[in-house]
Amino acid sequence: MTKFLAKIVAWITDGYPEGVPGPDRVPLLALLKRRLTDDEVKAVARELMNRGEFDNADIGVLITQITDNLPSVDDVERVRSRLAAKGWPLDDPRDPEENA
Repeated sequence: MTKFLAKIVAWITDGYPEGVPGPDRVPLLALLKRRLTDDEVKAVARELMNRGEFDNADIGVLITQITDNLPSVDDVERVRSRLAAKGWPLDDPRDPEENA
């Protein structure tokens, strides 16, 4: 466990020495963000490579199907990095439009 995570756990334990009561669990858990696992990143990248053509919206849709949440910029970038590492040509979304 990282020091940062240990501090969070200690803070929660100090605030709830008897454990988190039922009504407080949902808001507390809502603060935790879902992040794709490495295996999920690989699965999304594999699915996209099998499709052949895709864009950032397609990456986001697949992430949403897995997490049931809007995709984070970090997760989209992790999938893009995985695709780039496998030699997949990606347009840089920061590049100016070709027709501009």
